[in-house]
Amino acid sequence: MPRLSEASDADCFDLVVIGSGPAGEKGANQAAYHGYRVAVVERRSEPGGGAIAVAGVPVKALRDTAVYLTGWSRRDVYGVGISLAPDLVMNRLRARMGEVVETMTAAVAQNLERHGVELVHGDARLGPDRTVIVRDPEGRERTLQARVVLLATGSRPYHPPEVPFEDPDVHDSETVLSIERLPERILIVGGGPVGSEYASIFSALGVEVTLVDRGERLLPLLDRELSETLAENLRRSGARLILGGQVESVRRDGEGLVVRVDGEDLRPQIVLHAVGRTGNVEGLGLADAGVEVDDRGRIRVDQSFETTAEGIYAAGDVIGPPGLASVSMEQARVAMCRAFGIPLKECVDPLVPTGIYTLPEVGMVGLTEEAARAAGEDVETGRAYFAANPRARIAGTTEGLVKLVFRASDHRLLGAHILGEEATELIHIAHAMLHSGATVREFIDTTFNFPTRADAYKYAAYDALQHLEARAGSPERVEENGSRRGALVGGAAGPVLSNVNRVVNARRPGRYVVAHNLGSIGPTRRPRRSGRGSRSRAVVK
Repeated sequence: MPRLSEASDADCFDLVVIGSGPAGEKGANQAAYHGYRVAVVERRSEPGGGAIAVAGVPVKALRDTAVYLTGWSRRDVYGVGISLAPDLVMNRLRARMGEVVETMTAAVAQNLERHGVELVHGDARLGPDRTVIVRDPEGRERTLQARVVLLATGSRPYHPPEVPFEDPDVHDSETVLSIERLPERILIVGGGPVGSEYASIFSALGVEVTLVDRGERLLPLLDRELSETLAENLRRSGARLILGGQVESVRRDGEGLVVRVDGEDLRPQIVLHAVGRTGNVEGLGLADAGVEVDDRGRIRVDQSFETTAEGIYAAGDVIGPPGLASVSMEQARVAMCRAFGIPLKECVDPLVPTGIYTLPEVGMVGLTEEAARAAGEDVETGRAYFAANPRARIAGTTEGLVKLVFRASDHRLLGAHILGEEATELIHIAHAMLHSGATVREFIDTTFNFPTRADAYKYAAYDALQHLEARAGSPERVEENGSRRGALVGGAAGPVLSNVNRVVNARRPGRYVVAHNLGSIGPTRRPRRSGRGSRSRAVVK
């Protein structure tokens, strides 16, 4: 795509981005880095969007501050904990959140400035011919002309009409961060990532937590075993879980809030509604610009993240799930590479790792055991519990496990699931292994530092290998690439399995060999000397 001429005036840009959250910032910087003139429009007083101001960053700061102030699981190890008055706890929590938000906001501003991106404050709407009209806080309007527009306005908590959010003690996942005093009792509606995170945080702070969700279990996207283990951890911390429950009404009487759940009246001091999010599309003028949305208000995009209006792209929460900041960033980078023909990023990673910042954390990538079996895969699993991990025992954080899912026919990794401290960091090891098409042998052959939590991968792999050998009735003959002799790589079934299989089975030219008679592709190994056990190799070019 050609650049604007050198004679363009101050209001003409190659790219105008609406929104400075994860997608907006990264999309803007991607284009600016490659020499394009970029402006970012942000309605908040500071850049960074909701992810930094009221969502991901402050919630994670709240979590880590709560862990520090309370000692969480380490109280039983050292026999020492801190006890603060409820108002002092919230003062410390808010102070720490404020420091982190201020630091991260400054980092975003500096990053935009370093790339030469112009930051424009105000409310934006689309005009004709890829113009963006910005109204500043004083009511003055400025029209920006762009060759490309990127919509990255993010999302906000969904407010169902039957929930009285006008009540000062009824909150969504953003406004709850502003409470001034730690409540004695809180009722959380929603057992998804946000509800589960807040439930574990408030429970760690000593609040009496009741969580209500219509589903039969917490976090249904998780492997069932991890979901049930996390629920049990929450119950042990004192939380009450009402799963399969229905909130019938939320009202206030003379004594305070009354929440009716399955015919039972509960009296929390605070209600937190954490079910669903909705895209920030109001006032953008989408229809006039020819940008279509679906029946849930999500902007329609193609594989290049271009909307139904030529030259207008969208990325992040405003186009729908998965609603992860990490994915939003990648979507915007890919969109800008496609829009400007930048030969860098062609697609978003088809295997997205998920991190949930509960206590303890959850990390997952690839297929769950249930999803793999439902798709017709024959799988075996391996587990390693942190209760037996030396590093976890030293730290006193022994909750949880590492669970690996392998295809039985060729021993290839299909999914990894971790519940435990630092799970959101540890999952990236499995993510890289999954991308490389690793088998159970790669985990066993890898040397992990000792003592580390990462070492649990090796023991989960050993556990899986024992199950695989037991199936065969005798120790399995595993070839160099981890495949059983004569095994065939299974086909794809379903979108998630399709992504896993596409990555697991894909190989780059010149880096892998075909082992004759094995029917699968494995990592290149040093050729054996001629003699016993030698086998010819054919390099894939």
